[in-house]
Amino acid sequence: MLAQPTTPVETELFARCERARGAADRLAETTRETRDAALQAMGEALIAKAAVILEANALDVERETAAGMSAPLVDRLRLTEERIRALVDSLEVVRALEDPVGRVRRGSTLPNGLRLRQVTVPLGVIACVYEARPNVTVDIVALALKSGNAVLLRGGSAARETNTVLIEVLRQAVAESGVDADAVVGLDDLGRDGVQALFGARGHVDLLIPRGGRELIRRVTEEARVPVIATGEGNVHIVLDRGADEAQAVEILLNAKTQRTGVCNAAETLLVLDGAEAAPAALRALVDAGVTLHADERARELVAASERVVPATEEDWETEYLNMDLAVRTVDSLEEAIAHIRRYSTGHTEAILTDSTRNAELFQRRVDSAAVVVNASTRFTDGGQFGLGAEVGISTDRLHARGPMGVDELTTTKWLVTGDGHVRP
Repeated sequence: MLAQPTTPVETELFARCERARGAADRLAETTRETRDAALQAMGEALIAKAAVILEANALDVERETAAGMSAPLVDRLRLTEERIRALVDSLEVVRALEDPVGRVRRGSTLPNGLRLRQVTVPLGVIACVYEARPNVTVDIVALALKSGNAVLLRGGSAARETNTVLIEVLRQAVAESGVDADAVVGLDDLGRDGVQALFGARGHVDLLIPRGGRELIRRVTEEARVPVIATGEGNVHIVLDRGADEAQAVEILLNAKTQRTGVCNAAETLLVLDGAEAAPAALRALVDAGVTLHADERARELVAASERVVPATEEDWETEYLNMDLAVRTVDSLEEAIAHIRRYSTGHTEAILTDSTRNAELFQRRVDSAAVVVNASTRFTDGGQFGLGAEVGISTDRLHARGPMGVDELTTTKWLVTGDGHVRP
């Protein structure tokens, strides 16, 4: 059923959706070469307009810093020449990927001669609501165009200056490459009422993807009446097993917790097997790196008293800190660690550091998250790191897509049926 507008904002939003629908229909008929040319044009435009983009971004960073935005979120918001160059590099990776559209998933000829093929096709019109992440704007547009989809972008007030410039730069680039500019549509100027209208845009939007913090994801999943894939929230766990290599454990834990704290694949809880030989060195290294440990009594006994070691509470097991804090709990068995993860995890990424093949296999078999890692940092759960070029988000859902969402996850399938006068008996 196609939702009908009842307010001026809905009227405007639905009009933009219909323009995007028209662009998606035309985009679905383009060749890979046309879509790849659009990605190349986007990269060239980002380089050519870098100074203008950075000037707009500086306004956003200055305003949000003065308003008290936390340092990790400011880091997410900030663009630099190096980060723009990285975005251009990711565009090249996406451009080099195989065409996700038109692949034959399966096919057969029935005994009656009817010929069947199941082929991949674009989803259509995708909307994304995200927070203070202007790099996401480029990633989403790249993946959407590569997979033949039009995209609606609501990047939030914190990045409004940056996203306004970015969307205009990208629209102009794709138009000059022969793709309809309305394959890329911004929604920030419609404000909060526009987001609410988006939630009710049944029939106008084929998929809505929220990418941000817990409150944003909760609101979208509870209020939206269009299809939604939840992404992003990461209460990420690492289990430190008995017998784990000490030097390796220290290096992995420091990377997972401190390399970049304000991201969804950063570690938030460490579960220490009682008697794990590497635990004292690992906890000391974390404290020395500036991490505040919210630790249970047994874990606190393994590290010297410090203002950075505080008693853990029940709330700590549920917290996605996104800063230099880490919850630490001691468990008596791997089964207890897995039970803790099952209770508190958001289903994003979990890891185990172990020298036991049996425990590694048990952990990967029993833990039900989008990514389950053995002896590596959780920071690898990322579309770019997984070779997808970029990601729309990291899905913690189970249906249609799970984990980093690249071009393949922005397609669906349809059946092509060819007969010769067939009728069903």
